[in-house]
Amino acid sequence: MIDLYSFPSPNVRKIVIALEELGLAYRWVWTDIGAGDQFSDAFRAVNPNSKVPAIVDHDGPGGRPIALFESAAILLYLSEKAGGALLPTDPARRWDAMCWLAWQVANHGPMAGQAVHFLRYAPSQGVHDEYAQDRYGREIERLYAMLDERLADREYLVDEFSLADIACFPWVRLADGHGVDVSVHPHVAAWSARIAARPSARVRIPDPRKEDPTVSGWSAEQFATLFRSDAGKATR
Repeated sequence: MIDLYSFPSPNVRKIVIALEELGLAYRWVWTDIGAGDQFSDAFRAVNPNSKVPAIVDHDGPGGRPIALFESAAILLYLSEKAGGALLPTDPARRWDAMCWLAWQVANHGPMAGQAVHFLRYAPSQGVHDEYAQDRYGREIERLYAMLDERLADREYLVDEFSLADIACFPWVRLADGHGVDVSVHPHVAAWSARIAARPSARVRIPDPRKEDPTVSGWSAEQFATLFRSDAGKATR
């Protein structure tokens, strides 16, 4: 059984899609990052970087439990656990998929995250706002243009559905949040629609907060907990 430390986020959704596609048994471990759960000693024993996703596979290598963090590492581990599924068998195409997986976690995801932060969440700081929004807005548009060019003559990033697609899709489905109009990139839009139709992409990430009608958006305290780099120091 695999414990998935979860919160409704694009990086967690990557792992959900992979687990569903691979048919691996897992259970949800709710991690409220607005409340600071990620800074607890128990969570940091699984992921010292205090972020979701993270997993604990209780039937890891040699039958022993193993804790893993960082979405790319988790995706590769799950693929290996399932005998190399969700990666091409041809070595050249497999490495092509690895390149696009690395591209997503090193470029697309971080730039999208910064664009979301400065476009939607960061407190107003005048001219500094404009600089950050322009910088990350231009870069995320460049990355979407690159993705669109890649998908111009193929259904998936390496022709067959793979970890590369799984890594990119959850961020693309939230493109409007980081200031991108996907309709301007028609090949990306068509690719995203193909993946969205898969049962694995429609699995809902449980969110206990949805059961509380008084919860609406981020409070100031939650915002500080989520975005301040020193938020977890008092809990350690």
